[in-house]
Amino acid sequence: MGDSFHLSTADLAALAFFLIVWVLHTLASDGRLVSRVSLTTAMNAQRATWMRTMAEREIRIVDTAIMTGLQQGTAFFASSSLIALGGCFALLGASDQVLTVLSDLPLSATSSREAFQMKVFGLVLILAFAFFKFGWAYRLFNYCSILIGAVPIPYGEASRNPVTETAVWRATRMNMLAGKHFNSGLRAVFFSIGYLGWFIDPVIFVLSTLLLLAVLVRRQFFSAAREAVLGQPPGKGRSMRPDSQ
Repeated sequence: MGDSFHLSTADLAALAFFLIVWVLHTLASDGRLVSRVSLTTAMNAQRATWMRTMAEREIRIVDTAIMTGLQQGTAFFASSSLIALGGCFALLGASDQVLTVLSDLPLSATSSREAFQMKVFGLVLILAFAFFKFGWAYRLFNYCSILIGAVPIPYGEASRNPVTETAVWRATRMNMLAGKHFNSGLRAVFFSIGYLGWFIDPVIFVLSTLLLLAVLVRRQFFSAAREAVLGQPPGKGRSMRPDSQ
């Protein structure tokens, strides 16, 4: 089977490992694999808190400013994904030159031109996936802005009536969906970095995937950012030390 794709058995095994790691990390980040609360799950709770707080404000300039920032960040990554896609097609046109450079690396395995092109096509698929995720997230953030505008202005108990609660639920759900697709696109960009190890050697591919997984797991489950979202303020006599992790 590997010969039909111009890939060795080691290449296919490394690719399967890469995909399994990607899927497992996605499930863990979404809270469907481990009981420990991830940074993504914790931030979803904050999104819900934000929408409830927004419903009690008469002036929502701050909310629209936040949505604008989220959209701009999503648009930036979508544009970056397109630029990276263009770079992949440039790689296809310079396959022989790139193979010459790779062959000079001390740990590089011998790879045919066809195998190299198959690997580039795999990178194209990853970046295309990221672009579509970012594009859809941008549109969902736009929809969320509209749903925020549809939340009734509060007057007294008006912010707690069923109509307002339904509007808040819709905006919250749309916000979470937009964040989910944005995170999926960003995760694809991160894993494309680990994927680059495959151009050197299948073993390097596995090692780069493991290194990337370690970084992502730390950020999701053991980082200072997670502690900032879930933690409590320091007690009396303790200082707040902003450790950057």
